Amino acid sequence: MEAAMPRPDPVPKPRASATRKFKRIMVWMALLSIIVAMIAVILVHLGDSSIHIHMLIATFFGVALTMLLGTGLMMLSFFSASSGIDREASGKRTGDEE
Repeated sequence: MEAAMPRPDPVPKPRASATRKFKRIMVWMALLSIIVAMIAVILVHLGDSSIHIHMLIATFFGVALTMLLGTGLMMLSFFSASSGIDREASGKRTGDEE
């Protein structure tokens, strides 16, 4: 009687693993953005305690969303460069010289 051959582990799809990695990093960047926005609100309030609550709320959302946008776009550019899609789109192959 023949023993059954073990099945190899499935190879993860690059797109799925990149998506998981992107989401995991975005969660950390969202937490960092919230912390930095809270620090900005505290500093604005310490600088002038007569500032209205609306200004503090606007400061919080402005700083948090700006950080999320900046970090998100930078991450997308890094993931795009490391995935090899840019090379495929340009028509150049590895080793081609200009």
